[in-house]
Amino acid sequence: MKQISQLALSVQLPDDETFDSFKSMANQGVVAQLKAFIETSNNEEHHRGIVAPHGFYLFGLSGVGKSHLLHASSSYAATLNLLCLSFSELTHLSVEVLDGLEHIDVICLDDIHIIAGDKQWQQAVFDLYNRLVEQNKKMIITGDQSVQQLAITLPDLVSRLSWGFVEQVKVLSDDEKSTALQYRAQQRGLLLSNEVVKFLLNRLSRDMGSLIESLDILDKASIIEQRKITIPFIKETFPDKIF
Repeated sequence: MKQISQLALSVQLPDDETFDSFKSMANQGVVAQLKAFIETSNNEEHHRGIVAPHGFYLFGLSGVGKSHLLHASSSYAATLNLLCLSFSELTHLSVEVLDGLEHIDVICLDDIHIIAGDKQWQQAVFDLYNRLVEQNKKMIITGDQSVQQLAITLPDLVSRLSWGFVEQVKVLSDDEKSTALQYRAQQRGLLLSNEVVKFLLNRLSRDMGSLIESLDILDKASIIEQRKITIPFIKETFPDKIF
């Protein structure tokens, strides 16, 4: 796991969630735009008289890979000062945790829809966005709905989210999910046959997040029992999930 050390927070990123492991042809345009957004120096653009966007909003259904793309952005920006945080963890803390983050090159915030009903957190994110703009830094934010459908009640924050790039992450096809699963398994030294992958897709939850969690469980179980991942082994490992 890659340890992020900018804050005294327990923040870790999965090593295998990179742009290379995001196997979706339909989303390659989003990947290319994210790379360009990270690579472009706002200071250089400013000196050339170009107003470069400071924000990038990614939205899509649960399980399409938004968090994966945030983690991939973090890995891609390895030479930059970058921090990736999730609102699922942040909302248990004081909003003061965002103080001073405007000096970080790129801030990644996952699942902004979680704060849709929290005015204090919405104001804190809006204030952070403004400070980042003042410092010529950048922010990448994900949510499960388009900006207009987010139910964010602070109009100024809605406006800020719409300022920069806005892209929807499309659902992966079954073929893309199969390719992604086999790639992630290969990275762990596992071999998943086409038959096994098809069985997983047909019998378990079909969103990529759940499929990767299942792969994690199978990986650990296969190590403990020194067995290959086969259909009978999957049935034994998930007796309550397989029907």
